Amino acid sequence: MSQDSIFFIIAGLLAASILCQWGAWRVRLPAIIFLLLTGILVGPVLGLLHPEQLLGNFLFPFISISVAVILFEGSLTLRFKDILGFETVIRNMVSFGMLVTWLITSVTAHYAVGMSWQIAFLFGAITVVTGPTVIAPILRTVRPTANVANILRWESIVIDPIGAALSVLVYEYILAASAGSPWGHTLLFFFRLLFVGTSIGIGGGYFLGLALRSNWIPDFLRNIGTLSVVLVSFIIANGLQHESGLVTVTVMGVWLANMKDVDVQGIIDFKESISLLLISLLFITLAAQIDLQALLDLGWRALVLFLAIQFLARPLNIVISATGSKLSWPERHFLAWIAPRGIIAAAISALFAVQLEKAGYVDARLLSPLTFFVIIATVLLQSTTASFLANWLKVTEPEPEGFLIVGANNVARALARALDHNGVRVLLSDTVRGNVTKAKIDGLACYFGNPFSEHADQFLPLTGIGRVLALSSHETINVAAAMHYRNELGPDKVFVIQSKLREQVSNRMRLPIRRLSRTLFGREVTHSFLSWILAHGGTIHTTKLTNQFGFAQFIKHHGYGAVPLFAIDPKHIVHVFCEELRIDPKPGWLIVYLRQPDRRKKPRKRPPKPITPAPLCDPANRVHPCPPDELF
Repeated sequence: MSQDSIFFIIAGLLAASILCQWGAWRVRLPAIIFLLLTGILVGPVLGLLHPEQLLGNFLFPFISISVAVILFEGSLTLRFKDILGFETVIRNMVSFGMLVTWLITSVTAHYAVGMSWQIAFLFGAITVVTGPTVIAPILRTVRPTANVANILRWESIVIDPIGAALSVLVYEYILAASAGSPWGHTLLFFFRLLFVGTSIGIGGGYFLGLALRSNWIPDFLRNIGTLSVVLVSFIIANGLQHESGLVTVTVMGVWLANMKDVDVQGIIDFKESISLLLISLLFITLAAQIDLQALLDLGWRALVLFLAIQFLARPLNIVISATGSKLSWPERHFLAWIAPRGIIAAAISALFAVQLEKAGYVDARLLSPLTFFVIIATVLLQSTTASFLANWLKVTEPEPEGFLIVGANNVARALARALDHNGVRVLLSDTVRGNVTKAKIDGLACYFGNPFSEHADQFLPLTGIGRVLALSSHETINVAAAMHYRNELGPDKVFVIQSKLREQVSNRMRLPIRRLSRTLFGREVTHSFLSWILAHGGTIHTTKLTNQFGFAQFIKHHGYGAVPLFAIDPKHIVHVFCEELRIDPKPGWLIVYLRQPDRRKKPRKRPPKPITPAPLCDPANRVHPCPPDELF
């Protein structure tokens, strides 16, 4: 194969990976479906991609290192506080439940498919794993309750190294059986794998966490330094004990995620980008190696195997694992349905199939195509039905349309009352006890404390919260809110009020609010302006647009005498007026706006910025009839 051909193939793989991810995002399905279909198309169907010719001896090291990075990135999100009260359920799922799944799958593979007992038990071990690469897209789309989401996420990551270790143990047993002493060799291998993997994982995780916490690694080297330590630990562990590296990287990730005063968010963001690319390339590459004819020859037997995994093994796993837990029956039913197989099963099956075929096990050629069939079948069925099932069982979180309001001052409380009056969930947060007390007197939910603190990460009730209004009178707090929540919610979900007009602040002193978030209520509105208006008789109203009184008439009628704040459409979705976003309210929408005080009542002080209010609404006005307003 010429160098030019290799370059074109690599370019095609990268382009196909991005297109598959984009297509999955557009139709809200796991990208694995598109990646696998692409791999089958360019591999066994069209014959355009031959991974062994392309990568040669580097193919399986590439698979191993990629899986290690993917597992480490997933384990960085595993915090013990997320599963308080459900530790036993997860422990049972990755132990007793996994053994049940293994036995049922193995027995079905032997009797339905015709595999030998050795290969059937190896296939059962390979397919006990689920994997974060397929669970995460389903969770993002369905948004199940926190209990269900955390259990599925923990299971998918923890079971990967355990399932990989089980597969390696069965593989070692098969090879040792020909030597006459399989049990002794397998037990010794298991204890060495567990000891080496755990020891290096804890040691590497503690050292890396200490280095990050003590700032021994400069910021520009944190991500690449972490990746280097992880890969070195993975390679050392595998060198000391074959296949212990996956245990090592998982233990390292969990240790770092739960180590005090270690910020791993930046590392997670970096690893997520790498993992996305590696997952895409891996699935296309592995799918291109499938023996399609061997799978087609199985016919209905492969379908029987899938039905046993989906409707017998998984439900029995959950029945055993959730016994005595606080999980509701709808949550248990949903857990019993969701268990898609992922990248670990694909990678291990491809690795062992080649080696066992060389060792003389003819039916090992079925491992890879049968595993990919189970992956495609479970992902396709579960991802397309998960949303319907979750809604039917009522195990989904409410739509995150609520607002976290940073600050509980007079401006924040007034806006919160207006939103709350219109049925929108609001939660205020402030470090000034007097402001919090006034908010609670008004009947508003309020958190006393810093919304960026570790305590807030654990106890701030953000269920149903999807956007942030930074309304503090201190600009630094608003900027901190934008920096903290833009990573979690996205910059388009964070809105910040200006402390001063932009032209009043020099470029040297201006904070990067516009780059981090959206500017609340336009560039001419500041916190001090709103505060002055409210303190001198300004009121917040809600009016409904009609065919006779649309938004254009609203603006013409009120002019500068009103500041539009929010628009609520008939689906009860709240749109925030801001500089960066154009809103076009239609008849039937509600407009929440701040009306300036009647200028006929002379104020004691001038407002902080000269304003030109339009004539206030006059019921006797026959030119622009006053719409029905609701005052609060």
